[in-house]
Amino acid sequence: MNQKLYLGIDCGTQGTKAIVLDSVSGQVLGQGSAPHTMISGANGRREQDTGQWLDAFVQSTRQALAAASVDGQAILAIGVSGQQHGLVLLDEQGQVLRPAKLWCDTETTPENQRLLEQLGGEQGSLERLGLVIAPGYTVSKLLWTQEQHPHLFARIAHILLPHDYLNYWLTGRSCAEYGDASGSGYFDVRKRCWDLPLLREIDPSGRLQAALPELIEAHQPVGRILPEIAGLLGINPNALVSSGGGDNMMGAIGTGNIQAGIITMSLGSSGTVYAYADQPLISPHASVAAFCSSSGGWLPLICTMNLTNATGAVRELFNLGLDDFNARVEQAPIGAEGVSMLPFLNGERVPALPQATGSLSGLTLTNLTQANLCRAVVEGTTFGLRYGLDLLREAGLRSHGIRLTGGGSKSPVWRQMVADIMDTPVVCTRQSEAAALGAAIQAAWCESAGVQNLAELCERCVSLDLTSETRPIAANVAAYQPVYQHYRQQVAALQE
Repeated sequence: MNQKLYLGIDCGTQGTKAIVLDSVSGQVLGQGSAPHTMISGANGRREQDTGQWLDAFVQSTRQALAAASVDGQAILAIGVSGQQHGLVLLDEQGQVLRPAKLWCDTETTPENQRLLEQLGGEQGSLERLGLVIAPGYTVSKLLWTQEQHPHLFARIAHILLPHDYLNYWLTGRSCAEYGDASGSGYFDVRKRCWDLPLLREIDPSGRLQAALPELIEAHQPVGRILPEIAGLLGINPNALVSSGGGDNMMGAIGTGNIQAGIITMSLGSSGTVYAYADQPLISPHASVAAFCSSSGGWLPLICTMNLTNATGAVRELFNLGLDDFNARVEQAPIGAEGVSMLPFLNGERVPALPQATGSLSGLTLTNLTQANLCRAVVEGTTFGLRYGLDLLREAGLRSHGIRLTGGGSKSPVWRQMVADIMDTPVVCTRQSEAAALGAAIQAAWCESAGVQNLAELCERCVSLDLTSETRPIAANVAAYQPVYQHYRQQVAALQE
C-alpha cells in the first residue's frame, strides 16, 4: 500500500501533541502527547522551561510513531506549530538564556504601554505595523529583558518565537515565517518584513537586529533534520523540516480554513476566532490582529485569554468531572437565572482589559446554585468570543459557518451555545488536534515543493465530523440577545 508519512507537532501551553499523517489516504495513523508545566508569578508572570518542550517533543513523537505502528524511517517531513508571541533568547553557542516568556504573560504590560505610546498610540501602531501591539506580544518582552536582565540582554545572539526555536533545535537554522512573525510586534504585516527601526529604538547598538531570524515563505522548508536529533526521535535523518508556524496559523490549515468564507473558532485554554483573507484585513479596532497566514495570505484574528482555563477553575472548585460539569451547565437555563460571570481570571485581551480580574454578579439566595455558576462561566467565555466575532464582522468578514476545534468543542452543550450565541451553524473537524494536523499538512506541502496543491491536501486530510453539526435554535438566539447585551454593558463599564 502506497503511503506518504508526515509528522505534525503542536507545542502548546499545556503540552505537546504529535500526529503521524498519511497524505495519500488523508488519515491520521497515530497520536502522542506529553505535558508541560508553567512557571507563574503573582505579577502576571507566565513562563516555561524550554527543556520541557524538547523532552515533550521526543516523548510525544515516539508515542505517535508507536501508536501508528510505522517505521520512523518512513517520515518524509516534519511541521511544527508553536504557541504564538513567546520569547526564546539564545546566546552565541545556541544555549537558552532564560525561561521562555509566554503569550499569556502580562508582566510586561507597562513596557507594552510605553512602546505603544512611542509608536503614537493605537492609531500609530496600526499605521506602522498593521496591528496594535498587545501586552502578550513579543516586543515588550524584549524591552523587559533589557531592563530586568541587562547582563543576559548583552549576550543575546538569537531572538526566536517558540516554533522558531523548535525548528532551530531540529535543523540548527534560525528562521521565521510570516504568520508567526506577525505576532512579534516588530513585523509589518502589510509589507511582510521586520520593522528594524523599531528594534533600533529599543537598542541602538543593533544587537537585536543582528539576532533576528531569516524570514522565509510558508511553502519553503527550513532544512533537513540534524542526524543526532533524527536519532533521538527515531525518524528518517533525511526528513525535511517545513517552515511551520504559530498554532493559530497551523490550526487554520488543519481546519481547511485557507480560503474566504470559513471561520475557525478554537475552544482551548484561550479562545481564538480567525478567518482567511487574501488581502491584509486591517481593522480600526485594536483587538483585531491582522496577522499573516502560514498558507500565503492573511489571517485576521481575535484571541481571548480565558476559556477552558476559566471553566476548568470552576470545575475544580466543585470537584466535578467533565460529564458532571456539562450536565450542570445543561440543567441551568439560558442566562443562568441572572447569574453572570466576567471570566477575566488571566486579565483579558478581547475585550481589551489586560489588568481586569474575574467577577460574579447578579447573585441571590435563590439563584446561587452549582448549575448556574457552571453555566455562567461557559456563557461568559463564549460571550467574549462573540464580542470578537462582532469586531471581525465589522471589519468586513463574511462567513457561512464556523469550524470548532479545541477541548471545549467536544461538549454538545457548548457547541449548541456557540451556535446560538453566534447565530451561525457550527461543526467540528474530525481531528480535534487541528494545529498538529495543519503542521503535518504543511510539511507535506513543503516536501512536495508545491507539486501537491495545499487546497487539495486540505480537501483530502481535513474531514468534518457531520455528527457534530449544530444549528442555531431561533428561540435560543432570541433568549441570548438580552443576556449578551448585559455582558456588553458590564464590559463597557469596566472599560470606562
